[in-house]
Amino acid sequence: MEKRNKIIYWIATGLLSVMMLMSSSMYILNHEMVSQTFASLGFPIYIIYPLAILKILGVIAILSRKSKFLKEWAYAGFFFNFVLALSAHWVVNDGEFMPAFVALILLILSYRFDEKVFA
Repeated sequence: MEKRNKIIYWIATGLLSVMMLMSSSMYILNHEMVSQTFASLGFPIYIIYPLAILKILGVIAILSRKSKFLKEWAYAGFFFNFVLALSAHWVVNDGEFMPAFVALILLILSYRFDEKVFA
């Protein structure tokens, strides 16, 4: 049972981390396209670079396990980011809500199994 929990935790956390690192790199390397997307969703463009940096720091906080406090804040920050992204895409009806939904599911799995594996 514990081996299964570890496998689920690492798959969910690994996929979530890859999604966040890919998202951050897109925010930095493809700023023009991301700016257009943020504008169409009604979000300010000036949050793109800080959000990219915070996503990278969130992945580091979750994977490093150095501080339970920072890990919890990273999970919370990701949760709010995914819920806001999901709802924004849903409201504008652009059909791009699925990545946020998948990220939210991975986040919930990672968080729940983190508690079981590392408690």
